[in-house]
Amino acid sequence: MPAQDRVPAACVHYAEGKGEAARAALHAFLDALPGQAGFLGAELLLSAAQPELTLVASRWAGEVPPLPVPDGVRAWVFQVQASR
Repeated sequence: MPAQDRVPAACVHYAEGKGEAARAALHAFLDALPGQAGFLGAELLLSAAQPELTLVASRWAGEVPPLPVPDGVRAWVFQVQASR
């Protein structure tokens, strides 16, 4: 594939918290993401199988900028290795 046809490296940032306070804090965190450089999109995720857990999954063009996650929230950055 020619260099100009390559998709730039992308990253995914996950932030997770437990409980109602974390859910509210992660909703505010989600609302603040669109103003960050490289932001491509994000979702606030809930699961009936894990009712206490709230997750924000966000996608970024290139590296994820420094993101101040709410107190008590854990976060990870993953580099996308393959996609379809």
